[in-house]
Amino acid sequence: MAGQGKKRKVKKKFLHRMKIKLTVMCAVVLVGFIVVLSRLVYIEQVKGADYEKRVLSQQRYDSLTIPYRRGDILDRNGLELATSTKVYNLIIEPKIIISEGDKKAKTEAGDETTKKALIIAALKNYFGLTDEEINAALADEKSLYKVMAKKLPYETVQPFNEYLKTKEGAQIVGIWLEDEYQRYYPYSTLACQTLGFTASGNAGISGLEQFYNEDLNGVEGRQYGYLTSDQTLQRTTKEPINGYSVVTTLDTNIQLIIEKKIAEFMTTTGAKNVSVLAMDPNNGEILAMANSYTFDCNQPYNEEHIYYQFENGAGGYSYERIVAAPSDVPTEEGAAPPEPVTTVLSAPTGAELVAQLTEEERLDALNKVWRNYIVSDSFEPGSTFKPFTVAAGLEEDIIHDGERYQCDGHYTVVEGLKPVNCHLLSGHGEVTVEGAIMQSCNCALMQIVQKEGASVFYKYETMFGFGGKTYVDLPGEVNTTAAGLFFTEDKLNPMELATSSFGQGQNITMIQLSSAFCSLINGGNYYAPHVMKQLVNENGDVITNHEPTIVRRTISEQTSSLLKDYMYHTVESGTGKRVRIDGYTIGGKTGTAEKLPRGNEKYVISFIGFAPVEKPKIVLYVVVDEPKEADQSHSGASSLLAHDIFAEVLPYMNVFQSNTSVDDGSPVVDENATPVQSSEDPEGGTESGTQEPGTEAGAAGETTEAGSGE
Repeated sequence: MAGQGKKRKVKKKFLHRMKIKLTVMCAVVLVGFIVVLSRLVYIEQVKGADYEKRVLSQQRYDSLTIPYRRGDILDRNGLELATSTKVYNLIIEPKIIISEGDKKAKTEAGDETTKKALIIAALKNYFGLTDEEINAALADEKSLYKVMAKKLPYETVQPFNEYLKTKEGAQIVGIWLEDEYQRYYPYSTLACQTLGFTASGNAGISGLEQFYNEDLNGVEGRQYGYLTSDQTLQRTTKEPINGYSVVTTLDTNIQLIIEKKIAEFMTTTGAKNVSVLAMDPNNGEILAMANSYTFDCNQPYNEEHIYYQFENGAGGYSYERIVAAPSDVPTEEGAAPPEPVTTVLSAPTGAELVAQLTEEERLDALNKVWRNYIVSDSFEPGSTFKPFTVAAGLEEDIIHDGERYQCDGHYTVVEGLKPVNCHLLSGHGEVTVEGAIMQSCNCALMQIVQKEGASVFYKYETMFGFGGKTYVDLPGEVNTTAAGLFFTEDKLNPMELATSSFGQGQNITMIQLSSAFCSLINGGNYYAPHVMKQLVNENGDVITNHEPTIVRRTISEQTSSLLKDYMYHTVESGTGKRVRIDGYTIGGKTGTAEKLPRGNEKYVISFIGFAPVEKPKIVLYVVVDEPKEADQSHSGASSLLAHDIFAEVLPYMNVFQSNTSVDDGSPVVDENATPVQSSEDPEGGTESGTQEPGTEAGAAGETTEAGSGE
């Protein structure tokens, strides 16, 4: 019995040890599991992203940008003025070509070759790449993205796409085509300064391309993907958002007519610059705007566009050098001395001079042709300003229709100072308010503005938008007051007030005067000038619609009606008679302004008009800067150009002829520019010594450049 008790004790002791061992073992296993689990959690939460990148780096991972399509620019009738065409970049993947290159492949003829040989043959046959170019790209063995060719047209890549559909082509790996868009202007130079152009990265430069750059641009898409070890393609795509299209107020046909007529004028007459602006006076829409020197929007950096700035004539220029015969040359007794030798020396052509420019000078010259004179340059308007002075007096009941003024050819504004001349030095005699417009009489205008005074005159200047910005939707608009080229009220001393009344002494821009003129003949409604009519998305849905909005009232309908009659008679039998066309009722005003320094015989000649008089549909403003004529001072050059444009534009616009306009047989009398005073340069100073605007910030009267907005 004693032995059995001992055995039980041993057994119990053994079982107790086993339990302890098992407990310890379980504890160790549990601790180990916890450690492993903790490590896994650590790896997942802390190092997970790093390990994921390492895994993906061992796979064929890619992230591709999907380009958006920049919106189009359309004319009012839906014609494309600027569009984006799809082009293709040729991409190869050296890493895949090398890794897959040794695998067997079969040609269409059934011959056995390697995939690498097949790929190289395709690159050479379809894209014209050389062995050197291909081998240089394949040398980067780890690359998955090598650009071999850019902006290939559809016609170039189409044969390759067809090849990929064949049995042989289906074996091609590591070659693909990346979509891209290229800006294209179907009419090349048409409305170039208005449209502008784009640089790399869809950056708009000048014109509408710059002003509406954010609207035209979209948002890039992106494609993410990778090939797993079993060659399964995993891909996620975020689609791009295309840009909005800009529907403009421009009419391509009117633009074409105007540009054609400017080109004809430059060929037959020529000028430093010719600019024409056409607007709809009933809503502020710009129908066309053109300048004489243009550029191809598809090739804006082409140096040929700037040759005109450096040469006298298309093929360069030449001059004569007279070399007298040396006095020591022996002559026979009684013989005549040798004739002087005339040598014709050929000066460098524009191309040769451009080649000598620094990069900064070249860019400056390009900016001059890119800039839009109509918006960015200012000048003295001359007599086209007179209707605004008359409008202020009529509206304020200071002057009245039928009033008469005496013109003796000059008028003394301030006693003790030289009198100010009329353009007709012999004088117009007695003229009515209407006659002052028809005959463009400076003396009558000075007497009218003296009645108005500086306060009333300046009030209407600002009401018509002169001196500031119109905020047209184009870059580079100049503010003439800020530039020191426009008198503020406190600077309108008697002499400045007198010369300003007929548009001399302070500067305006074409867009300012044309916008103001629209309100002058539409019943007094000032509309903000604009080029954008609508923004639409790729489906044609209207995003933004520019509804005509009256910014302010300038004059009454009664005053507007009187001025329309005055300017109708100006064209029928006044200084604007060169513009008249039988059967059409056209109104308008001529302008001549001598540029500074006075006496240099350089002029800005202009005409602004409208048709039909009964219900105007178009305002046309023509400015000719320094016409190449023996006598620049008369207004005939701009009037003839306006006549030629009206003759084609009015029938196109369905403006029907009537019998109300018949030549009365009166002679054609152009407005001639005459020095304001008898001195070489007008004494613009008054009692307070005020100087003409621009004598510090740039010469008034000289065409003045503003910032180009680039």
